[in-house]
Amino acid sequence: MAKQWYVLRVASNKEEQVRQALERKVKIEGLEDKIGRVLVPMDRRPKPPTRGKSSEKKFVERKLYPGYVFIEMELEDNGTIGEDAWFLIRETTGVGDFIGSASKPIAMSDADADKMLMQVERPAEGATMTVEFAKGEMVKIREGAFENFEGVVDEVLAEKGLIRVIVTIFGRATPVELEYWQVEKE
Repeated sequence: MAKQWYVLRVASNKEEQVRQALERKVKIEGLEDKIGRVLVPMDRRPKPPTRGKSSEKKFVERKLYPGYVFIEMELEDNGTIGEDAWFLIRETTGVGDFIGSASKPIAMSDADADKMLMQVERPAEGATMTVEFAKGEMVKIREGAFENFEGVVDEVLAEKGLIRVIVTIFGRATPVELEYWQVEKE
């Protein structure tokens, strides 16, 4: 059975520590055949210049999926995680649970895994995001204060990684700026 990608919920702002701990434990336990790469996808973009400071280009790194770590692993024939791998992952400080049911995590679709890997393997020069939304498109907000609201894309602010969405709040059309990962196409 080939390795597939799984999504692990982790404590907020502990993604990098969890990734490092998991990689260390996998080597110590010799489970490289069951657990492959462990990733925290990051976005690197130019930092806006501050007045009076040098014009040296600086970059800001942000997590693309805060609160999640992606693990490439191979499941047992019955679709569960092997006992050794299960305890190694579950006993790591900051680890929550897998996306899926209790003992049978659900693998990411190939398309989602490819998209995530493309974001990880993007050149490091801080290129602006390619946002896959267009003006007039219907979207659903999947995270944040307006979770589960639906709206229409008003503007794509690709250089900032933001999308302005018009949502109806208390009967009024209200523009809301959201990060691209907070919305999904309808």
